[in-house]
Amino acid sequence: MSLKAYLVEDSPVIRENLVGFLEDVTETQVLAVAGSEDEAVAWLKRHRDDWDLTIVDLFLERGNGLGVLDACRQRAPHQKVVVLSNYATAEMRDRSRLLGADAFFDKSAELDQLVAYCETLHETSSHG
Repeated sequence: MSLKAYLVEDSPVIRENLVGFLEDVTETQVLAVAGSEDEAVAWLKRHRDDWDLTIVDLFLERGNGLGVLDACRQRAPHQKVVVLSNYATAEMRDRSRLLGADAFFDKSAELDQLVAYCETLHETSSHG
């Protein structure tokens, strides 16, 4: 079973690269993508139980990733939400954690850690 992921990222190039990268390198299937906070929140409301992992960028076309994190608060225990952003300051990491993010990865330097995180989640979900 693949990990079912939802990607919230406003850059089409990064989105396309990330989907390909995650699907090639990890046991992850990206179900859907969104580029704005409204679009992401609407999808999450309609697909409450359909995902295992949501990956959120902080800066979006409209709105921001913090609003998406907030919308994920009422999730099942196995559902994880991580932030993937270039804006990896200590303050943003803390704010993300306070809004319920399970992890925070720097887009430019921590993709290996994201891959490892996906692999760990996949192992956990396939044995549960």
